[in-house]
Formats: sequence, C-alpha cells, structure tokens
Amino acid sequence: MEILNNTMQELSQKLQSGDVSSKEATQAALSQIEKTQDMGAWLHVASKEAMAQAEASDARRKSNDALGPLDGIPLGLKDIFLTRDIPTTCGSKILEGFLPPYSAHVVEKLDAAGAVMLGKLNMDEFAMGSSNEHSAYGPVRNPWGENKVPGGSSGGSAAAVANLSAFGTLGTDTGGSIRQPAALTGTVGLKPTYGRVSRYGVIAFASSLDQVGPMTRTVTDSALLLGNIAGYDPRDATSKNKEVPDYSATLDDGVKGLKIGVPKEYFIDGIDPEIRQSVDAALSYYESQGAELVEVSLPHTSHGIATYYLIATAEASSNLARYDGVRYGLRKDPGGGLLDMYKATRAAGFGHEVKRRIMLGTYSLSAGYYDAYYLKAQKVRTLLRQDFEKAFEKVDVIITPTTPQTAFTMGENMDDPVSMYLADVFTVSANLAGLPGLSLPCGFSKAGMPMGMQVLGRPWEEGTVLKVGRAYEKGHDWHTRRAGQ
Repeated sequence: MEILNNTMQELSQKLQSGDVSSKEATQAALSQIEKTQDMGAWLHVASKEAMAQAEASDARRKSNDALGPLDGIPLGLKDIFLTRDIPTTCGSKILEGFLPPYSAHVVEKLDAAGAVMLGKLNMDEFAMGSSNEHSAYGPVRNPWGENKVPGGSSGGSAAAVANLSAFGTLGTDTGGSIRQPAALTGTVGLKPTYGRVSRYGVIAFASSLDQVGPMTRTVTDSALLLGNIAGYDPRDATSKNKEVPDYSATLDDGVKGLKIGVPKEYFIDGIDPEIRQSVDAALSYYESQGAELVEVSLPHTSHGIATYYLIATAEASSNLARYDGVRYGLRKDPGGGLLDMYKATRAAGFGHEVKRRIMLGTYSLSAGYYDAYYLKAQKVRTLLRQDFEKAFEKVDVIITPTTPQTAFTMGENMDDPVSMYLADVFTVSANLAGLPGLSLPCGFSKAGMPMGMQVLGRPWEEGTVLKVGRAYEKGHDWHTRRAGQ
C-alpha cells in the first residue's frame, strides 16, 4: 500500500532515484486491482502486457535511456479508447469480443512515453450516463461509499484513481464525464479545450462535444499527464495545431492579481448547502492569496441541459448507426434478411439508455422537427458561448461548484432520467462552449463524501486553470485523503 499511496509525480521521482522499480509499482497496482475487483472499476486487466512494459521500463532506466517522467508509471484507460489487440467494448454488449486493429492517438503517446497500461476501465455504455450504472458489464461502486455511485461516464477511471488501483487514468468528457466523477470520488479531473487532445481512435458519442482528459490524484499529476497527451494530430480533423505549453513550469505561479469570476447563475437554490459553503470558503481563500473576485453573469445557463441533450443525442444517433452487426462485435441473425439482422443485433446489443438517446436524437433530426429542435439548440449553443466570451473579457477564470450534490445512492435516479441528467447541470456548458474545465476536491460532507470545485478558463488556457487549481491545493489537504484509510 505504501507504493500505491504515491502520486504520479512522487512515483516518478522514486523510479528515477531507484527507490522503487516499475515492476514493483505495477505488481502493487495489479494486486490492488484484484483486491478491489468487487468495486467493478476494471473491465479488462492486461496483467501480462503490463508486466512486460514494466520490465522494459526498468531495463531502460538501468541503461540510462528513460523516456521521461511517465516512464514506468502504471496507468489505466477508459474502455472507450481503442487498444490494439486488447478488448475494447465501450461498456456495451454490441462490442463484446471486439479487438481493435490499431490504438488511439493518446494510447500511442503514452506508449511512446514509456507508461505502463494496466487495462481498461468500466464506463456507462457509449459514455451515456452520469452514474456508471448504465454499463452492460455492471455498475461501478464509489470507493468512499459502496452504496454510492462514482459518477459517470468515466466512473471506472475515477474509482480506479480513488481506490489506488491506478496512479492515473484517462477519461473522456462529453458533458462533464471527467469532472463530475472526479468531484464525486475526491479526485482531480481535467477537460481540455476542444481540439487540444486528438480524438483519433476514441469511440465517438457526440463528436462536437467529446474531449479526452486526465484523471489523477493531484493537479500536478494532471498537468504532467496533459502535457504528454496534448498536441496536434493530422488524423483528427478537429485537432488544433497549437503549441503545447509546459504546464508543469507555471503551476506554482500563484493567483496574485488574477480576476476570478463568480457566476450568480451557478449558486442556485437546490445546491447542497455544504457544497455551497465549501466553494464559498475556497473563493475567500483565493481572495486571501491576492486574487480579485468579480461577479459575472452567464444568463443562458438555465438552457444548458436542454441544449446539451438535444445536440448530444442527435450526434449520438448518427455516430451509433455504424453498429449494425456487419462491421464490429455482436451479430444476431434471425435468418430473415439484412434488415432483420440489423434490428436483432441492435435490439440485443444496445442497453436501455443508449436506445432512449438514439430515439431522442433521431426524432430531433427528423423532417419537420429539425428546425424546431436541433437547429434551435445550435442557436442557443452560440448564445451560451457568447456568455462566456463576455465574462472572460472581465475575468481570467470562473469558479463554480462541479456538481449540485454529493454522490447519490445507487439506483436512486435510475427511473428518473431527468434527475440523472441534472447531475451535469454545472458541467455541460463548458463542453457546449469548448472551454477547458478542471474539477478538484474542495472538502468532504458531514457524511464523509467528497465535494468538488470547478475552474473554467478561456480556450487554450489550461495552464491558467491548472495554476488556479494548484494554488488551492497547496493550501489544503483534501487531495491527500484516501478512501478507506
């Protein structure tokens, strides 16, 4: 357990000094995966491949050929990333048995950095969910309370970081799927600017919203991981050819002189009073460190959830049309012809929530309804983005709660999809506007559940977002607490 308590940065230093080998760290992580398997975080554990990578890393260090700070560090991947010859299901039965012929861009980057890939992490089916109860392979439990959800859709990635079975993981964020589970598990989750990280080899949910990001125990680790996966990739048409700053170099610059926006629309009735109190205390702390608090308004915030679910379901209905039993994974053929095979395969392969969203999206794109729903949603999306543009003329970052509540009880919202969707009420706008957003722990409730604070920044200014997060982390110890200890 002593090895597992290290952050990525601490483990990297110990690997460099020779105090710990990658093989020892990988063995410890694999043992922890086995001990915590009833939590449901892991879908596929690549033990043999991980140990081979760890031994190769140790050999490089012995010959002074280490590839960098990530060399030898055991990490996990959400099961949405393609991994060559290693099962990839996206949490769905329709991809059961699928072995990708190539790896995602970010997997290639981690391989090139020498990281050890422990395996694939559970998730809501096709990233559709806010509780990780919609996986076809069973739910994930929150390490801080086994009857509580870990959030979603990257619930497995968050739980693995929180239960110490991985030193860091990668997730994807379409409407808060990194930040919301990070808040509910006491971890750090970063959604970069849309286009900062390549989505090549990432199974698409809603293409204009999806973004890849790190999930870690500290802001410092988040900066380290982002620095390794960010950058231009010509294989992704949405990848932006912009220079990637050294995020770690500016982490400790502090917040003196920065203007922090406090949007009144995010501090609403219904928010958990303990979360409100914790975020208010964090804002006071920033003020004491030399930052200036400025009230800002984001007047179209209340339309964010409806806009998000119209656009996301429309894009999902298009993206998921490719799963028909011909190209990938599952095939059910009742023998009545091609159309019957399509119907039988999709009926058997997709879960209830995925079917619901495909139907909603197809309806909003259908003739006669496109202008009334999808086109109008795109216009509201523009208004939401303009709200942020105006706010960022006055401030450097915006701080909000990440979620309105702490982790809810498993099954509590399963029969009420609208209540489930509202779990993302504070996170979806950043995806609609393409902004970077960071969630970090800002306290624990009286019931012992983690609470999260969100830092939003201007496009491409992940460095400022991380700096603000790090300034808070330096003055508090929430990130050092471990579930079950």
